[in-house]
Amino acid sequence: MTRPARPLAALLLAVGAAVLAGCTASPSSPAASPTPAPSGLVDSRLAVPSTGAAAPFDVPRTVQAPAGWRVALWARVDGARLAAWTPDGRLLVSRPESGDVQVLTPGKDGAPRVGTLVDGLNRPHGLAFDGDRLYVAESDRVDAYDYRDGAVSARRTIVDGLPDASTPELRGAYAHALKSVAVGEDGAVYVSVGSTGNTSAEDRSASPERAAILKVDGGRTTVFARGVRNGTGLAVAPDGSVWTAVNNRDRIAYPYDRSYEGGSGSDRGGVLQQYVNDHPLEPIARLTAGRDLGWPYCNPDPDVDPGAAGTAFDYSDRAFVRDEEANADGSRLDCAALPAVEQGLPAHSAPLGLSFVRAGVVPGGAGALVGIHGSWNRTPPRAPSVAFLPWRDGALQDAKTLLAGFQAADGSRWGRPVAAVAGPEGAVYVTDDEAGAVYRMAPPS
Repeated sequence: MTRPARPLAALLLAVGAAVLAGCTASPSSPAASPTPAPSGLVDSRLAVPSTGAAAPFDVPRTVQAPAGWRVALWARVDGARLAAWTPDGRLLVSRPESGDVQVLTPGKDGAPRVGTLVDGLNRPHGLAFDGDRLYVAESDRVDAYDYRDGAVSARRTIVDGLPDASTPELRGAYAHALKSVAVGEDGAVYVSVGSTGNTSAEDRSASPERAAILKVDGGRTTVFARGVRNGTGLAVAPDGSVWTAVNNRDRIAYPYDRSYEGGSGSDRGGVLQQYVNDHPLEPIARLTAGRDLGWPYCNPDPDVDPGAAGTAFDYSDRAFVRDEEANADGSRLDCAALPAVEQGLPAHSAPLGLSFVRAGVVPGGAGALVGIHGSWNRTPPRAPSVAFLPWRDGALQDAKTLLAGFQAADGSRWGRPVAAVAGPEGAVYVTDDEAGAVYRMAPPS
């Protein structure tokens, strides 16, 4: 493959204009109405080129984005998961179920050329660059490749033997086998290893440890952070710190010896849908060597008035409470001794991809983008979206919604964002494994 003849930023701007100019809408039936736009966003018709108008884009789709932004379907990529930009301006997208990594090269006709960078892999997921070196996280290993001009070579293994469904002791049962990868400023490689289940405490004593973030440095693999139920989001912040966005546990039991709604008696140990709906929060945490995020013994709590129905929620600097199922008497882990979680998202948001962007890309300055996949068992469902958390004074601030509209008022969905990454020309590109799509969000020109 050859590089584009024009400068990349100019070419991608032309791509966006061509996509929007060539969009058509000839649906057979109207789509369900989305929920009302979150604060700061407005309804916007998703621009769809005629070549991409198969389901779910065979009917008009309305998304919600900042005023003046243009959102378009940029490419159809079945099962699109995590993404990373190459040094020469191509977008890589992992496809675990297909066992490959796709490469999307910006084209002059309004759509990228889509090809296969590497295939025959074992559920590839995480992607990270360190200069011209590409790291690909499969379910059981992480490999490095030399990257050049849309191709890879010189595959070598950085770490293998990672647990997945083939691990004998797990007998094919592994709920969070997909791995993510990030490269620190010092060249160390960080790998997320999810838990095998919802409250599988044995993961903490497994070898290699599960529900953890591993650090691979100089051929040595150590546990960098533990108690991380499923830290699919994994990225390095502007100050070099490593952050994770975590899918936390489901069906949490009420941990207080009182009535949840203020009546007589005690609801302690009960699985109450109203409480489950909003507990525990989904952590977005700064990782340091030896940090413990508590799972499954301790849960970060968003309640301003702990345990009270109808209380306000706060997702910044949240403390932990003991898990009634796994740590009822507090003897397994002292939850009060754990450092507070820096930031969080509402329960069952299911954060997946995490990336940091420079100032000037999205409203609010530098910060983090998080793909929110949406809940699978909440009533009513938590909606999919893309969140943005501003970065100020070396810390992430409260999350704001950047892109929404994938879920109708009746809870039905046509898309589920996975990851959002900034393109070299300043647009934001969003992968969606439900719709099989990559969207381009272009700010006002």
